[in-house]
Amino acid sequence: MKEQKLQIFVSIITNYFNQFGTEELVVDTPYLLENQQPKVHDYTGVIGISGVQKGVVYFSATSALLASILDSMGETDQSEDNLVDLAGEVANTVSGNARNEFGAEFHISVPLVFKGSPQSIILPKNGRSFIIPVSWRGQIGEIVVCLQD
Repeated sequence: MKEQKLQIFVSIITNYFNQFGTEELVVDTPYLLENQQPKVHDYTGVIGISGVQKGVVYFSATSALLASILDSMGETDQSEDNLVDLAGEVANTVSGNARNEFGAEFHISVPLVFKGSPQSIILPKNGRSFIIPVSWRGQIGEIVVCLQD
């Protein structure tokens, strides 16, 4: 994946968090994870990508990060249902905005959201996973982009 494509995802997640005010999102240096199972945090929203490119994009975050986002939205209900919904919403927002950048042939699925660690996340064969670590209000998450070139 070209660096400019990766930068699109960095910009999208930065813009997402900027809507919540002055706390600066810290985006660590993206890194490549060659054909390994990426780790996941407490909640993960996975979006399948098809069309010209195939793969997955997912957002995985700690409960604390998602609770901080809900708090910034003015949402006091931080139940598991709301944390699950939010993980899917962030994944969907990131992928939807990527679709706007990459064009109509970048097809996205509805989010698959889960709590904890799944048996596996199916990654495309001969694909490479780029991990974009983020932290906000001292809480951590990451965007994982695995697209076949």
